[in-house]
Amino acid sequence: MSEDTPVHTEENVLNVLNRRRFLKGTAGVAASVAAIPALSGVAAAHFPVELDIDVQPENEDNFIDLNKHGQVSVMVHSSEFLNSDGERETFDPTERDVRYRFGSRSALDDGAGARPVDDGEVTTTTTEHGDQKQTTEVLTLSFPVGETGLDSGDDTAWLYWERDESGEHGYSGVDTVSVYGGKPSFEDLLELLRRLLGIRNGR
Repeated sequence: MSEDTPVHTEENVLNVLNRRRFLKGTAGVAASVAAIPALSGVAAAHFPVELDIDVQPENEDNFIDLNKHGQVSVMVHSSEFLNSDGERETFDPTERDVRYRFGSRSALDDGAGARPVDDGEVTTTTTEHGDQKQTTEVLTLSFPVGETGLDSGDDTAWLYWERDESGEHGYSGVDTVSVYGGKPSFEDLLELLRRLLGIRNGR
């Protein structure tokens, strides 16, 4: 492995998240360290974090309401990186096959997650670098919320791009989210029961 070959650790993921939040003009995500699932060996090796994505691009908080939102939008930007061979590669989503899965990290690692409802929409976006403006094409995909595996309280969402039909290799991207609604978890119900019992015992 060359010195320039990327190593995909939790620190790399945090750098990606902080960059995305900075570009959206919101706070950093240093507090989210504990909430990021550890990168499994398989995921890190087969789906390195190279995609530049923006979940709910029209929403600074990347708000997802599991009860009200039927779909969630994910914008995929072009990205450039050193691949596993140490060669510079450009990922242009407008030129790649639409083989994506979106959702929670656990769902994607289990081979599940939401598939896009169609091939997406190609639009242009403009970014400013000092006095210069750069216009690039991006791909915006829509995914059915009910298939994402996301739960209330989740604060990261992942996108996997599959290199081929086997679905075993590709690239991934991650963004912070604010997920609300959905069915209460067992832990939520247990906490509610404890509070009710506490109130009754206190009377």
